[in-house]
Amino acid sequence: MEELGEGLLAYKGVAVGAWLALLLAAERLRPAVAFPKAGTWSRPARNLAFLAISAAVSLAIVVPVSKWAAGLQLGLRPGWALGWTGLLFDLLLLDFLIYWWHRANHRFPFLWRFHEVHHLDRFLDVTTSVRFHFGEVILSALARAAVIALFTIPLSSVLAFEALVLAGAAFHHSNLKLPARLERALSWIVVTPSIHWVHHHRVRRDTDSNYATVLSLWDRLFGSVSPTRRTPEMEIGVEGREEQDLPRLLVRPFRPAA
Repeated sequence: MEELGEGLLAYKGVAVGAWLALLLAAERLRPAVAFPKAGTWSRPARNLAFLAISAAVSLAIVVPVSKWAAGLQLGLRPGWALGWTGLLFDLLLLDFLIYWWHRANHRFPFLWRFHEVHHLDRFLDVTTSVRFHFGEVILSALARAAVIALFTIPLSSVLAFEALVLAGAAFHHSNLKLPARLERALSWIVVTPSIHWVHHHRVRRDTDSNYATVLSLWDRLFGSVSPTRRTPEMEIGVEGREEQDLPRLLVRPFRPAA
């Protein structure tokens, strides 16, 4: 089992890395919005630094916690959730969880202190999808561990979902220009850039909407769809807040609220 987990973890890393590289190239060949000329490399470098920190935290904390939770087997798993049916059940359940967890991150001030670091980015591209404070990464892993344990979700399903989330997040944060008809069709099934860019709009009522991560249906089911439509001039960020350098962002959640 240990060897299987390590193999799946390595495969997930290669697959997601290839997808990120593909989107990074595609969004620069066909951008929806012109990339900012000022600080061309400083912003993505800062975001990739968060990725490096999160990767270390994941190996040290997230993966061990997920393995531990998967081994508890607390018994709430339906009897029919086996094989491919079980995998589908796990993916739907985890996507449902992450919708409500994301919504909670906007609702509760303690959680928002960490999640705000992600939203302070003043432009969106693939690198924004990996910009998460290590505190949020740990808190998310602990919340997910409870569900993994309760529903006896196997580690293989957890790793498959992580790959799906990373791939989906890279896509819907990307600055890739898609044909309008294709994006409209995709948006009925999965979260697309046109949906998620509104979530990063520098207007709080839009920031507090469009919470879905993989399947877009959760926002429609639970009434959190924003009526705002993405435009090229849409300002990105947090209303009333400004971007900061990496050291300040890392300590920001632990400082007294301004």
